[in-house]
Amino acid sequence: MSPEYFDAHITPLGWQQVDNLRKHVHECGLAKRIDLVITSPLLRTLQTTVGVFGGEGYTDRMDIVPLMVANAGNSGRAAISSLNCPPIIAVELCREHLGVHPCDKRRNISDYQFLFPAVDFSLIESDEDTWWKADVRETKEEVAARGLKFLNWLWTRKEKEIAIVTHSGFLFHTLSAFGNDCHPLVKKEICQHFANCELRSMVIVDRSMMGLDPSTTNYPGKIPSGLDLPSDVVDEKA
Repeated sequence: MSPEYFDAHITPLGWQQVDNLRKHVHECGLAKRIDLVITSPLLRTLQTTVGVFGGEGYTDRMDIVPLMVANAGNSGRAAISSLNCPPIIAVELCREHLGVHPCDKRRNISDYQFLFPAVDFSLIESDEDTWWKADVRETKEEVAARGLKFLNWLWTRKEKEIAIVTHSGFLFHTLSAFGNDCHPLVKKEICQHFANCELRSMVIVDRSMMGLDPSTTNYPGKIPSGLDLPSDVVDEKA
């Protein structure tokens, strides 16, 4: 509840966790497969996003803007390059539990644009934070509903491999809406709280669309075509 935690930034320990996740993402090859990164527009998620998925150290060039300027959010970190990294979009729908807590109130988008010049903030409609209320905390049901709205929006994206940098509370309440038809242990695993800088890979499937996309590995058989004896003769007689 302390005002000094307004839009809380990452601590030195948090930056160590970011560095370790970045190392893992590159070592396992995931960094090369990501088509798009979506981030919550709060300082701690923006810092995590650029720390994990950003380019190497930034050198001052007229034709390339940095992903993050030096010392953004009093981080003491050098500027981060936007070279050789996936596009990054800030999306309001995946913010943390809204209201009352100052740490979950965001800055003006114009402030973030100065700190993170190469991040795309164009999908956020208001410069000021109109979602956070000082005296009203979102209910769990409202967070879950916002999470489902976010996932529905996610379906509209053409990209397939998408990294989402968001918050433990938001994920817990959103994912709790899933897995009710699964074994209780599976449900428990789906809803388990995320640790700081934890990465989980999930495949999201629209069951109504299952079977509509042709498999890229199917093979029709009977090439070249011809009469298979004696099975085809038996089939014809039948």
